[in-house]
Amino acid sequence: MMQPLYRLVALALLLPLFTNAQVQQEVAPPYNIKTVSFIQNNENVFPYFRLGDTFTLAFDDLFGNEANYYYSLQHCNYDWTPSTQLSVNDYVQGFDNQRIQTYNNSFNTLQIYSRYTLSFPNQFTRILLSGNYILNILNDDREVVFSRRMIIYQEQVGVPVQVKRARDVENIQEKHNLDFSIKSESILFQSPLQNVKVALFQNGRFDNAIYNIKAQYTIGNDLIYKYNKETQFYAGNEYWYFENKDIRNAVNNVARVTAGEIYNSILYTNDARANKPYTYYPDVNGNFVTKNINNSVSDQTLESDYSWVFFKLSAPALFDKKPIYVGGMFNNYVKTDEYKLDYVEKTNTYEKAIMIKQGFTNYMYITTTKDGSVDGKNAVDGNFYQTEDQYDIFVYYRQNNERYDRVIGRGSANSQNIIN
Repeated sequence: MMQPLYRLVALALLLPLFTNAQVQQEVAPPYNIKTVSFIQNNENVFPYFRLGDTFTLAFDDLFGNEANYYYSLQHCNYDWTPSTQLSVNDYVQGFDNQRIQTYNNSFNTLQIYSRYTLSFPNQFTRILLSGNYILNILNDDREVVFSRRMIIYQEQVGVPVQVKRARDVENIQEKHNLDFSIKSESILFQSPLQNVKVALFQNGRFDNAIYNIKAQYTIGNDLIYKYNKETQFYAGNEYWYFENKDIRNAVNNVARVTAGEIYNSILYTNDARANKPYTYYPDVNGNFVTKNINNSVSDQTLESDYSWVFFKLSAPALFDKKPIYVGGMFNNYVKTDEYKLDYVEKTNTYEKAIMIKQGFTNYMYITTTKDGSVDGKNAVDGNFYQTEDQYDIFVYYRQNNERYDRVIGRGSANSQNIIN
């Protein structure tokens, strides 16, 4: 009679372990939180930082009421599950769960906002270990308002990378293939096929990253990765862009401007490029620059205004087949209703109005499957091997009896240097 009770007790004890082992997904910010970005050397950057380097997370709160926000850090394993064998004191010197103390109010803008900046290291917090991290931003009730992934790495191994065209005829026009190796002089790998792991990224995105690729073979202590298919990315197309640094004038892909409570920037209609020839024009791989040419203060981030940006996509063949989102670093490629295009039957187009901070903005149209995963094969703007993309590879290592996954190397390459 006692056996069912024992089972219930055991299940209750194990349940927290199962919960903690869940993959830590990024929490998308609510409507009032905009322009979230990691900044280094006064530029928006991908969320990759050397251990010990200084970097900043910044965001705007459109309520503009100087609310209190706090932050916490969660160290994660290679697969983004929490590093349960570590305590906060293992990877943080000092304390997290502190209030963000640096914020300023917008100046001379129609849309008020408070801008918050959180720098690392700071007087309370210094990151001690390399690895995957979830940075949570919390409210007064310590509820997560939004979160962002970031990778803290060391350079203990070399990771030479070469971008090549796909090796199979079916994808040779559409995909990039990454050939790379891991070279170490200071680390003698223990069981490298089990203990060494890699993650591959395109243009700083987490939504189409490639994981769980094992080395094909070893030469001495070097690990070699020369796959035909497993390390391929759909190349996509060059990003679209608009520029409204003069928010009252229609220039640089802005068709016209109208006034309301805030300005409306109506963009020219974008025609889907999947069935068109590739055309090169430079982009910044999804990045954005906040800028107001009419400002009178030194801080562009405080006197740059927000506007409603009206997107319109002509892609009638995709109607009712695939969800389509507007994405870029300006919104972290998030797939929420705020950025999902709506089909307008009258014009046979997909349309959406999105509030975006003025300046220069790269964006793309992201096609997804019904379960929300990226559908690179059916990209609205097609896939062309000539597309310029930035690739980064991170090497994770957990030697026998270690408690966490270290990030011991980073390799980078650009498809401008693609070879056949």
